[in-house]
Amino acid sequence: MNDTKTPSSRPLSPHLQVYRLIPTMVASIVHRATGMALYFGMFLFAWWLFAAATGAAYFDWVNGLFASMLGRLVLLGFTWALIHHLLGGVKHLVQDTGRALEKHFTTRMARLQFVASILLTLMVWIVAYWVR
Repeated sequence: MNDTKTPSSRPLSPHLQVYRLIPTMVASIVHRATGMALYFGMFLFAWWLFAAATGAAYFDWVNGLFASMLGRLVLLGFTWALIHHLLGGVKHLVQDTGRALEKHFTTRMARLQFVASILLTLMVWIVAYWVR
């Protein structure tokens, strides 16, 4: 009996070089990344609340940090991550009902999710500056 195995010409498991990035794949990856970003952002929010409870001087210092250019950029990214993750969650909620599962529709929704999250983020920031 022959115990030798002939090597297979195909890979044992798929890897990144096999896949072609499609909008639904990118949306899924970004949804996971925004979830991690929101986890980090909650630490910033908790820090801001802690500063508010600690005293006026420390609160002013933390507010000054968030009001800096880097702080505003982080808050802008946090706002986008929150809105993008929310839209992805709503999409998943609808798909959990068995609707909106067609390939062309999900691809269109993945693209729309990126556009809508950017536009909604800009709208939130414009309204925030306008009210301020």
